[in-house]
Amino acid sequence: MKRLFNRLLPKSWRSTVVTIPVIRLHGTILPGGGQFRPSLSLASTAGVIEKAFGFDAPAIAISVNSPGGSPVQSRLIFKRIRDLAVEKNKKVLVFVEDVAASGGYMIAIAGDEIFADPSSIVGSIGVVSASFGFPELLKKIGIERRVHTAGQNKAVLDPFKPEKKEDVERLKALQLEVHETFIDLVKERRGTKLKDDPDLFTGLFWTAKKGLELGLVDALGDMRSVLKTRFGEKTQLKLITAPRGLFGRFGLFGSRFSAPDIAAAAASGIIDAAEERALWARFGL
Repeated sequence: MKRLFNRLLPKSWRSTVVTIPVIRLHGTILPGGGQFRPSLSLASTAGVIEKAFGFDAPAIAISVNSPGGSPVQSRLIFKRIRDLAVEKNKKVLVFVEDVAASGGYMIAIAGDEIFADPSSIVGSIGVVSASFGFPELLKKIGIERRVHTAGQNKAVLDPFKPEKKEDVERLKALQLEVHETFIDLVKERRGTKLKDDPDLFTGLFWTAKKGLELGLVDALGDMRSVLKTRFGEKTQLKLITAPRGLFGRFGLFGSRFSAPDIAAAAASGIIDAAEERALWARFGL
């Protein structure tokens, strides 16, 4: 409506200021998350994404900074961005900060163009599963583990039992299917821009400078400079954030969390934080 009204005005009265909505998709990609452990998922990002696409703007800018995580949530976020881009006929420009790797890169390819700092990390097009094994621990501390299942495969890869070859093979077969889905998505979005490199889909990652040679990104640059060059020096960037109510933010008229809730969240958060720390550490961050 604003753009239509602007066109009806005499040329000398028309506003030349372009406002570009900006979305920040930063963090690990996990299906859960909450007040104590914020993360990227479709549930946590859908509102902000849809709000940005509601703006009367020629493009949407997305800042991505993620080492990856859940392949399902990564693809769901990717798909929501692409669906709205087609529906609203909007150009999507993605700007990589420190890292867009694994699931983070899957989100990045939702962009019609991808820009990155020369030292940004991109790639890691692969699938990984990590866990710990404690088959001897229970014996040492005198505890007997009892697991009862209906279905012979319900307790596969139990961390307190010795690893079985057939269970590992089953897991690897699942990983290959997920990997193929990821590869197909990258090929679909990047097309002929991709170089024929044998390491491209092995899970390796590179700086954006090398990523530009491989076709993983389109150009080197930062958001503000690129947008002002493309849409004019008067271009304004509008950061889109999720709405937070006054009472919800400060917990007025009673706490939103009980002591057991906080304790449980803190306990589970220790393990979650270690896993997230490991994801970032893979890229030296």
